Amino acid sequence: MNTKCKKLFGLYVIIDPQITRGRDVFTIANGALDGGANILQLRDKINDKRTVVSTARELRKMCDKSNAILIINDYVDVAVLADADGVHVGQHDLSLCDTRKFLSPNQIIGSSNALVEEAIESDDQGADYIAIGSIFKTTTKSDTRPAGLETLREARNRISSPIVAIGGITKERVHLVVQSGADAICVAGAIGLSANPELATKELVKSISLAGAKTR
Repeated sequence: MNTKCKKLFGLYVIIDPQITRGRDVFTIANGALDGGANILQLRDKINDKRTVVSTARELRKMCDKSNAILIINDYVDVAVLADADGVHVGQHDLSLCDTRKFLSPNQIIGSSNALVEEAIESDDQGADYIAIGSIFKTTTKSDTRPAGLETLREARNRISSPIVAIGGITKERVHLVVQSGADAICVAGAIGLSANPELATKELVKSISLAGAKTR
């Protein structure tokens, strides 16, 4: 197992320029890191690649200072150029095998899955972590498919790789998700749309800890 996989736990925050309430992405990222997030993912579908690479490189520096992991959504070229810790791909992106060809041995790959069968296939194909979602209904991503807690529980029973749960997870729901087997809790709007990203992060991290999961 890649040593970075040992850090795939706690709060995983998606940094998206469309989910900031008009603030720059670095404000959200700084609040998330100061609040105790262990993993950041840059998901930028609106800016040109040159801007995305620049943003990723700055986030790389911020994550290094906080001993956090940086993941890039979809863009394997950006992950390579920014020396990110890894890339996250969906069911319709590059295959895990093809994605791996571009990465260095110390970079990791995460995969999105809504079905147990997809999760098992991703695990068999070498994904370093398995994302399961949407656990609950979410409004921050329109093309998600429902997965639910039962899918999360079954995947946990059949997969030993780190599991990241995503989709509509609030601090009130964290215990249900942790108890169902998630190693990390992934959120976007819960932090990016919060009036106080740092405080919102601290509250989620506390909920994860109280649920019995590792946070830092």
